[in-house]
Amino acid sequence: MDKIDTQGMYKIYDSWPEIARKSFESHHEPVDFDNIDHIVFAGMGGSGAIGDMFSSVLSKTKIHVNVVKGYLLPTTVDSNSLVIAVSVSGNTAETLTVLDSAFKLKSKVIAFSSGGKMLEYCKKNNIEHRLVTKYHSPRASFTSYLYTMLKVVHSKLEIKQEDILESITELEKIGKKISSTNLTENNPAINIAKEITGIPMIYYPFGLQSAAVRFKNVLQENAKIHATAEDVLEACHNGIVSWEKESNVKPFLIQGKDDHPKTKERWNIIKEYFNQNKIIYSEITSVEGSILSKLINLVYILDYCSIYKAILTGTDPTPVKSIDFIKKRL
Repeated sequence: MDKIDTQGMYKIYDSWPEIARKSFESHHEPVDFDNIDHIVFAGMGGSGAIGDMFSSVLSKTKIHVNVVKGYLLPTTVDSNSLVIAVSVSGNTAETLTVLDSAFKLKSKVIAFSSGGKMLEYCKKNNIEHRLVTKYHSPRASFTSYLYTMLKVVHSKLEIKQEDILESITELEKIGKKISSTNLTENNPAINIAKEITGIPMIYYPFGLQSAAVRFKNVLQENAKIHATAEDVLEACHNGIVSWEKESNVKPFLIQGKDDHPKTKERWNIIKEYFNQNKIIYSEITSVEGSILSKLINLVYILDYCSIYKAILTGTDPTPVKSIDFIKKRL
């Protein structure tokens, strides 16, 4: 692993549970915004994945949530909106544009970064900002940012502290099974990595979308392979037809232990279809507990899986030359 993962990304993942607990117990002050009826999470790449996570966690609440991965705020944003801007580097062009727009609209704003232009902008304009530690890369800094943000905003978003602590406990439990201290056939992340052949097609139910999209993203960045993700119900109205032709695509079914009964029915029908047509698929099931516990458990396993997939194919997970190419031309 050290020979191929030259910058030791896996070592940061070994520390994810510790980083999560340390971040939630940090000194950062909670926000004190009132009269919020709309929340917008803005971020790209690894930072955007955090917005997806919050959106999933808040999906069963009455809070109106948008996730912006681009330059434009929703037209519904006003002075009663809270815009949460996240950029691990602090220099993400799209997120800086959204931050500026939110400030000019006199929205309530808070930003999270490791410094950069975002910190400078917030200091200049007296905007709430929290300085968060970057570990290795934006994608590897996921727990640092997620749990710092939970520390700062969970009370305003009505996310229970006991759910947050439960999710950290789940990280600690699964960490013992998937870390580099357990390079055996009993490591679930390694086993999933070995099942990845061809192009992974990741199917998910609505509530687990953030984990599925994150899985797609880290396979692309770390293992440098094509991957795609699709809502299982939507797939039954279009995507399922593509299986009528042979291809090198492999289905991965991300399921929750307490998915909606109609979603469970659809899973069973799809599995029956795959079995009848001799299409080999893999199943990944969430743990029990709060939606936050389910999601962070899946993200940890599947992120580490992408590192193991990179190692198994002799690919250094850290370099992202294509992204660097684009950034240099912006």
